[in-house]
Amino acid sequence: MAKVELKQPIIDEIKGYAANAKSAVLVDYRGLTVAEDTELRKQLREAGVVYKVYKNTFLKRAFEGTDFAQLDQHLDGPTAIAFGIDDATAPARVLKKAGKGMAALEFKGAVVEGNYYDVKGIEALADIPSREELISKLLGSLQSPITNFARVLKQIAEKGGSEAAAE
Repeated sequence: MAKVELKQPIIDEIKGYAANAKSAVLVDYRGLTVAEDTELRKQLREAGVVYKVYKNTFLKRAFEGTDFAQLDQHLDGPTAIAFGIDDATAPARVLKKAGKGMAALEFKGAVVEGNYYDVKGIEALADIPSREELISKLLGSLQSPITNFARVLKQIAEKGGSEAAAE
């Protein structure tokens, strides 16, 4: 069996993730302990993020002709990739949060919905709340005035009821 035949399924796997991903974040994981790596993978999996380590040459081949080819400049040295399938900002958010306790984890670059981001851009993306958080904040801000209005109406009704009873 030729070497090319062995590599192609891996390249096809990467292409499959890239085709379905809204984002991809590259990190240098050099120096992470096994426990840190296990915890990082667990947090990413819980957030619906696909986190893998591939050879850089496989990533370059799989990214040819896609928006993710913008990441080729960062494909040197140990590289792990986190694909955001459902939530475009989840990989950056989870990696930043998990990375606070892991000094060895470093951002390299990212592509989110076709746009390239450097390390500072990834840091900014990581601070964007998830869609669910934004929706709950919106609902909370909509609910607050309604609750206050209902409370005022209740007080008026109670006041009106006590005045009618006094008469």
